[in-house]
Amino acid sequence: MAKTVREPRQVRSIEKKNRIIRAGYELFSEIGYHNANTAMIAKRAAVSTGIVYGYFRDKKDILREVTAIYMERITRPVFEVINAISSPDEVCNKIPEIVEIVLKAHKDNAKIHEALHALTPTDPEINSAFIRLEDEITLKIAARLKELGVLSSDANERVHFAMDILQSFAHEYVYDHHEYIDYDKLKELVRQTLTALMGLRHS
Repeated sequence: MAKTVREPRQVRSIEKKNRIIRAGYELFSEIGYHNANTAMIAKRAAVSTGIVYGYFRDKKDILREVTAIYMERITRPVFEVINAISSPDEVCNKIPEIVEIVLKAHKDNAKIHEALHALTPTDPEINSAFIRLEDEITLKIAARLKELGVLSSDANERVHFAMDILQSFAHEYVYDHHEYIDYDKLKELVRQTLTALMGLRHS
């Protein structure tokens, strides 16, 4: 029989649950998911382990919440920029801003990013969550660019490829540090490539 957990309704209870999630986020970032346990999360959140199990069935439940928060943090700023674009002419000018937003999101969430991605080879649920995230980003941005008249029938393919380029660059920029690479020049190449991929020209 599955363990029953309660959904908090009072302000104090909601705050306790949120503290537990924040504690999980911090600990998974610092020491990884497998090295953390519910007792450590409870201590970090300043609650008892009983309180933790009142709101979550197990550590995996906390991981699901942490993953959702991480994904919202890295996607929301990009969607805000894309959704605010009102004309095709703006798209080209927004590409440098989007590049910087993606880099900042990776830098600000570097540790939890590593911790979650380390789980994808062995955790089908987390791996599927990342695949769904890629699907969501691709389809939403492609649909918006179609609305703006920037892309047409191959929008999904172009956006997905652009995402791959940007993701690869962000990993290179944040995690890898090759002495022979001029990262400012590489960033400009990424901007130019994304602009060309979208069928745009620098204004």
